[in-house]
This record gives sequence, C-alpha cells and structure tokens, in this order.
Amino acid sequence: MPRFFVDSPFAPGDVLALPDEVARHVQVLRLAAGDSLTLFNGRGGQHEAELVEIGRRSAVARIGAFESVEAEPPYRITLAQGVAGGDKMDWLIEKAVELGVTQVTPLVTARSVVRLSGERASRRHAHWQGIVRAACEQCGRNRVPEVDPACDLSKWLEALPAPAEGGAMRLMLSPRAETAFASLPVSPPPTGVVLLIGPEGGLAPEEEEAALAHGFAALSLGPRVLRTETAGMAVLAALAARWGGW
Repeated sequence: MPRFFVDSPFAPGDVLALPDEVARHVQVLRLAAGDSLTLFNGRGGQHEAELVEIGRRSAVARIGAFESVEAEPPYRITLAQGVAGGDKMDWLIEKAVELGVTQVTPLVTARSVVRLSGERASRRHAHWQGIVRAACEQCGRNRVPEVDPACDLSKWLEALPAPAEGGAMRLMLSPRAETAFASLPVSPPPTGVVLLIGPEGGLAPEEEEAALAHGFAALSLGPRVLRTETAGMAVLAALAARWGGW
C-alpha cells in the first residue's frame, strides 16, 4: 500500500487535501478515487486512508483508523557525518534512515570536499530533509529523523554537553584506533550512541584529538579502510545486529 508523509495533524474521519508533492506522487502512481493508502505525520503511528477525489493537480483523502505501529530501534542513534561529495551524502542519509538512525548531523571538517554556507547550505538542508521523508515512506518508519543544518566540527564539539554517567555513548571511527568494534558492550547504552565519521580522507589528527577530549572513544573496523559512505552503514547495521533494531 502506498505510504505518504503529511506534515499536519489529522484524525479518523477527517477529509484532507493532500500536499502538492503527495498529490503529484498520487498522479504518478496512477491511483484512483477509492484506492487505499497509508498516511503518517511523524508524530508516531500511521492512519489508513482512502482517496475520495483526484483532480489534475490535487488529491483529497478521507482519514481512516489509526494504527499504533512503529519501526524504531530500541536505542537512539545520532550520525555525525563529515559531509561527503557528489551524491554520496544523499545516498548515505537515505540508507542511514533505513537502518534506524534518529538524527543526522552533517559536519564540515578540515578535509571536507564540500563547503556549505549561506543559501547553498539552506537548499542542501531542505534537500536532505526531503530525502529523509522519502526514506521513511519507503521503509515503514512513522517517526521522521532530524537533519541538522551543516555545522563546523569544532563548533559542534564545543556545543556538546559534558559526558554524563548513563548518557549517550560517543564513538568515533578511525583507522588509527587500537580498540576494535567487537569490544563494545552487548547491551546498548541507556540513551543511545553518537557516531562520528569523517568525510573522504577521514578526520585530521587534530580533529580526532579534539573528539577524544570531548568524550569520544576511537574504534577500528578492522584491517580494511572503508569509504566514508560505507563505514557508517557498516556500523549502523552491526549495531542493529548487536543491540536489536532489525
């Protein structure tokens, strides 16, 4: 059944004019009045719905029963990712959502190929938010992960709260690390994990030192050096297998 994100509150019995983007998608799928679909607004759960009217550029649905279903992992995970070049960042964010990430923080680092500021940064942020919503529609998540505006790594580190007992575990991937991923505890931390990954070329040594000073533990994924778009997905999948979330 087609699934669509609608950023507004609604309840059973409501007759809702679907947003333009959703209406266009309905047209592309060649749906007709009487067809069923699923709507969610990111606040948890989803609603059955029925198309009751389709115009040339519009669509109206009647909201049906609420379904209290979720597809969230049992822990919160923030992916702090050095901005990758080309289409890599788009692909990376899409797959991270499918693998259960709760928040994505794009970071500009010393070795970042892409530099974002001003209007370009705003456009890219909106684009990434659209990718997140589309990924949720596809993978069955009813809570939409947050995407932060791109931020300099140093400013992001300084804004982090002091590490606290029982707080989120802070992990940084580094080919120079001596601690293996397999050393992680079997049980997830109480509030989840913050995963820091550099862009192409990785984090500079001084950036790794700064992260360590802010409570991050450096982890190695083994003898092979993974691309930035591979490393994060490997860890997210491994955490899901280790801590639950599939």
